[in-house]
Amino acid sequence: MLHLRLITPAEKTDEVVRLIEQTVGTTHLVVLPKAARNPAGDVVMCDAAREAGDELIGGLRRLGLDETGSIAVEDIDLTLSRRADKAEEEAPGEGADAVLWEHLREATHEESTLSVTYVAFLTIATMIAACGVVLDNAILIVGAMAVGPEFGPLAGICTALVQRTPRLALRSLTALLVGFAVAMLVTVGFTYAMDGIDLFTKVRLEAERPNTNFIYRPDAFSFVVAVLAGIAGTLSLTSAKSGALVGVAISVTTVPAAANAAVAFAYTEYRQAWGSTVQLLLNLLGIVLAGMLTLLAQKWLWARQRQQREAA
Repeated sequence: MLHLRLITPAEKTDEVVRLIEQTVGTTHLVVLPKAARNPAGDVVMCDAAREAGDELIGGLRRLGLDETGSIAVEDIDLTLSRRADKAEEEAPGEGADAVLWEHLREATHEESTLSVTYVAFLTIATMIAACGVVLDNAILIVGAMAVGPEFGPLAGICTALVQRTPRLALRSLTALLVGFAVAMLVTVGFTYAMDGIDLFTKVRLEAERPNTNFIYRPDAFSFVVAVLAGIAGTLSLTSAKSGALVGVAISVTTVPAAANAAVAFAYTEYRQAWGSTVQLLLNLLGIVLAGMLTLLAQKWLWARQRQQREAA
């Protein structure tokens, strides 16, 4: 269930209440006249089944409530109410399958913003992966994958392309490219520093490295895994199952590929640098393509469900 807290101008309260009452899957409606001070107006609260959330939020925005008042939405972890159970039963579809497009756009906007914290996480992840590459240590590679925050901008690109929001697409692409560029540049310097104290050596990089040589040897499986990870990551975002993102993060070799490319470049091992770059690009392309197709499929399925409900 979702909980909505709305601030409405007094002249729009009746329209808002009518919309809530007409939306299948809503309950626990509360109206507090003149309770809001900034902005001034009435406070309207209700609970809604997740599968009814996108329709309700869209209707509220069409009433201009996001401009003249406020729309706040939060997940309810626990609700004990027969009315809530009834609302969930009446709402079409399953809550786990529902997509809240406004929530997705807001979440990807935050995750795809180029910030010091984002660049720091990506840089640290790349340096950890560099250690894993040189030591041929798969545990460090997995750890670096889990630390990397690059799925946020990738999800932002997918959402922006499906929703046709060029500004979000540009913001996400900028975060992705600048983030990886900074991370790889810092990792080149990190490699020189580690080589200077004899912790990194070119001999180790050029060794067979059975645990990590897949990073610079891209093949068809690289793209297949990236596509599957893109689908899983997108589903985890749209269904609010964020725990699955950890599994997605350690499924693709974006950060390790960037790290291997940086270390190889520092040692002028251009064959590995090129192979790692191809691996990185294949993973990024696979995730974006799969994410877009997943969102388009979800959008089509929910539109079809809505048409069937209106026809019935």
